[in-house]
Amino acid sequence: MRRRAFIGTLTAALLAAPPTAEPQPAGKVTRIGFLSPASSTTAPHVLEAFRQGLRDLGYVEGQNVVIEYRYADGRAERLPDRAGELVSLKVDVIVASGTPAPLAAKNATKTIPIVMASAGDPVGTGLVASLARPGGNVTGLGTIALELTGKRLELLKEAIPRLSRVAFLWNPGVRGDTLQYKEAEGVARALGLSLQSVELVRAEDLDRAFSAITEQRAQALTVAGPSPVTFSNRAKIATFAQTNRLPSVYGGREFVNADGLMSYAPSDPDLFRRAATYVDKILKGAKPADLPVEQPTKFELVINLKTAKALGLTIPQSILLRADQVIQ
Repeated sequence: MRRRAFIGTLTAALLAAPPTAEPQPAGKVTRIGFLSPASSTTAPHVLEAFRQGLRDLGYVEGQNVVIEYRYADGRAERLPDRAGELVSLKVDVIVASGTPAPLAAKNATKTIPIVMASAGDPVGTGLVASLARPGGNVTGLGTIALELTGKRLELLKEAIPRLSRVAFLWNPGVRGDTLQYKEAEGVARALGLSLQSVELVRAEDLDRAFSAITEQRAQALTVAGPSPVTFSNRAKIATFAQTNRLPSVYGGREFVNADGLMSYAPSDPDLFRRAATYVDKILKGAKPADLPVEQPTKFELVINLKTAKALGLTIPQSILLRADQVIQ
């Protein structure tokens, strides 16, 4: 009876114990490609979130996993070459951030699995056939970019009720930006706003874009994306907006950290942490075609009150109460 009681107690203890990450087979080193349109110094907290997600699942960089990093440094035209380098290294899986990066990876390989960490509109841009059944070798996380484009315009209108003209900075060479601009046109009409299209393809076009915004007397600014060019030049864009007293709203908190006024976007650290779970499933045998694309579950509204003060703008309490972070 004592032996039976001991076995029963031991079984209960094992069942109650929290599950642990399944370790990699001894000697097996996984090679992950990490493709980013930005630079190695951009948003390090996001990359750390991905690494932490891997560690939580038993993958430790330098021990049983090697990560091959490739950056385009804000130059989208470099992405195809960077993606090709990862393919030539025969990595086990490629993790790509934004929309241009996974598109470049998809064009570079039809066999290596690709995990999108934060793609704007996976279906509209042709990355996957559908969210429920991606098909092909691409899956991961989307960011409902189109819906958020409209939400940002609504935020501007709520903050400035008399607002009538908004400049929209976008890259017609990026499919995701094009879809966002079309969405913004419809939302702007519904809000009674005139939307000024300002195209920005290369960093060298910034001065021309800024001149167009001032010449056409925009009253506020919003930016598509973030796409490689705008994200890499976020400090210049935010400084321009503040210097010209233009309230602005963006799709990334990094713009607000650079003195932009507001941002509303999914939490990138949360998306990248969840991307690690896709990597884990694929490495354990799951096919990207069968893994549904997930949407963001955590969003962040960030407001810079220092910038608001510099603009002479009082942010309504209705917006401040919804903010996840207020920079004083």
